[in-house]
Amino acid sequence: MLKGFGGVLLRIVLLGPPGSGKGTCAKIIEEMYSIPVITTGDMLRQSVSKETALGNVAKTYMDKGELVPDDLVNKLVKERIMESDAKNGFILDGYPRSVRQAESLEQILLEIGKKLDHVINVILEDEKIIIRLSQRRSCPKCGAIYHLENKPPKIVGQCDVCHSNIIQRDDDKESVIKHRLEVYWEKTQPLIDWYEKKYSVKNIRGDIDINYLPIALKKLIEKS
Repeated sequence: MLKGFGGVLLRIVLLGPPGSGKGTCAKIIEEMYSIPVITTGDMLRQSVSKETALGNVAKTYMDKGELVPDDLVNKLVKERIMESDAKNGFILDGYPRSVRQAESLEQILLEIGKKLDHVINVILEDEKIIIRLSQRRSCPKCGAIYHLENKPPKIVGQCDVCHSNIIQRDDDKESVIKHRLEVYWEKTQPLIDWYEKKYSVKNIRGDIDINYLPIALKKLIEKS
């Protein structure tokens, strides 16, 4: 059982396909329990910005457009979760991405005397994800994001902020979304299966009403 907001010890791995609502869940948990969301991209950018030894090495790969090797990412994760803001816990979003990374995370936590408390999997059918993402539009000039159903612009086809014509990005087109989902399931299903054997993976639907979602997440996390 959790110790309450002041003394919460909560370490979470958050899984879920692109467009499932995983990012929204992460933000809600972060706000409820005052623990940081740690994503691979943010972690890399932060380490590079701070010019840490690991960040400087990672930058050599990033500058060339290459993937940062697993061993280096694992070290960066260890460095990040030992920072002061993560002393009471963290939410890992986008890491681990493979069974190999999950095994490395287990070793990292063992080395620093910590353990995972929850593995939460945000689930949503591919068909719903395709509809959700394919209705997203963005402004190429100012970067504002819209959704044709949930957050439409005031004037059809026009950005509310700078009045430029909004567009559908290539990665929001149906064929691209389908491919991203295929890649996700190919790489992530083995990871979910691996975690299921070690932990009780907790599923939550990604289409729960946004007004009820914080309550549902709290019940899921604090359930003994």
